[in-house]
Amino acid sequence: MIFGAHVIVYSKDAAADRAFLRDVLGLASVDAGRGWLIFALPPAEAAVHPAEESGRHELYFMCDDLQAQISELREKGVSCSEVQDARWGSITHLRLPGGGEVGLYQPMHPFAFSLPSK
Repeated sequence: MIFGAHVIVYSKDAAADRAFLRDVLGLASVDAGRGWLIFALPPAEAAVHPAEESGRHELYFMCDDLQAQISELREKGVSCSEVQDARWGSITHLRLPGGGEVGLYQPMHPFAFSLPSK
């Protein structure tokens, strides 16, 4: 039985990106040994998009108020790209310290999971 998913982000500076996920995004983690942090993620869903070539993967964090989240990140010194609006939601991107990029978006589509109660 499949019970979860494990996402891998490759980085030129893994220690800095781990610190960013822990300290800036506030993700809880466990130490798998020698400082190798494994992060808990919020509820997740997976989508398969058409592409010219296979092998490219992306990571997007979802939020309920994109502008508020961008403001909170700016207070922590994180700059976000210009917001793009699409029929499925509003999206921005943020650069990780290791040079990679993750997306952050406010979805307008139905969820494949139930949101936790506030």
